Amino acid sequence: MSDFAAHPYVQIGFIILCVIWFVLDLNTNLLTAALSILAITLTQMVLNRQNEREAEDRRRDVALHAKLDELLIASHRAHNEVAGLEDREEDEIERERERIAERAKN
Repeated sequence: MSDFAAHPYVQIGFIILCVIWFVLDLNTNLLTAALSILAITLTQMVLNRQNEREAEDRRRDVALHAKLDELLIASHRAHNEVAGLEDREEDEIERERERIAERAKN
């Protein structure tokens, strides 16, 4: 429903509806109330859709990290302490990144 409501033709339709409403000199309080309710409903639909996308993105991120951890652990030359690095605090990650860069120079 949120994809339908976001379509440009639907938006143009709402504008045309409002223009016709004013041309016919209908009760503007009713139109204002209807549009307010519609705006609140559509906003909630968009937020719900965004939450669904974020949950999907998080699932993909977790899966990607699991795959990378598996590759790190499976590699004989890799340092296993970097597996699971994404679960640490940002300053710990930065220190580990600097340590990795230092090892690469040597």
